[in-house]
Amino acid sequence: MKVVYQTCCGVDVHKSFLVATIIKTTSGVQPSYQKKRFSTFNNSILEFKKWLLDNSCRDVCMESTGKYWIPVFNLLEDELNVTIANPKWVKAVKGNKDDTKDSKWIGDLFRLGLVPGSYIPCKPIRILREFTRYRYKLTSCRSSEKNRFQNALTVCNVALDSVVSDIFGKSATSVIDYLLKQPDNSINHEEISSRLLRSLKKKSESVIESIEGYQMTDAQKYRIRLVHAHMDYITSTISDIDSMIDSLVGTL
Repeated sequence: MKVVYQTCCGVDVHKSFLVATIIKTTSGVQPSYQKKRFSTFNNSILEFKKWLLDNSCRDVCMESTGKYWIPVFNLLEDELNVTIANPKWVKAVKGNKDDTKDSKWIGDLFRLGLVPGSYIPCKPIRILREFTRYRYKLTSCRSSEKNRFQNALTVCNVALDSVVSDIFGKSATSVIDYLLKQPDNSINHEEISSRLLRSLKKKSESVIESIEGYQMTDAQKYRIRLVHAHMDYITSTISDIDSMIDSLVGTL
């Protein structure tokens, strides 16, 4: 097979250490190997980088193992060509696996051009992606809290969501706040009607019917307040993240 990289390095990265094998093809196709182990502390990664440069090795391939490859990549990307390989492309042969053999195997495959690299965007895009992914997680968390809030009302015999289209709208929120403040689970029909806005005023009888006779203990009220407060906090955090994303996008 054709040798694509005359000098390259295969790296097997772990949480606390990495094993690297430099492969050089000086004559013919029979390569020579140099193996070395480094820790994943920054000063040791810089030593690894110097070792590569001293050996005129500027092409490196390592497996995308969890997040362990990222600190190594961060310190190598400015001067070296780093290929991040999907684990399925560099999986060692069964029964022939250990740290030293893994780095050699990765290097051998890479040397012959058999390892397709994963797309790694530039650092500003990577940072932006961290924020967008975190925003997605928070949005999912808020959706879970909304479901939890609605279920908490249901088990307290509050069927308000059967009448209003948005249980988190101004009218519904105002009615729920009123219910949480009543010590004896009683309701004042006129007070409820006064809290309804716009088209919902026409449904005042249905709204009152959906909440009349509700059963809510102090402990349940406390839990509903906790869930609602958490929802507000998540919404505020998402707003902050949106501002940061706009700022980051503006610098690209």
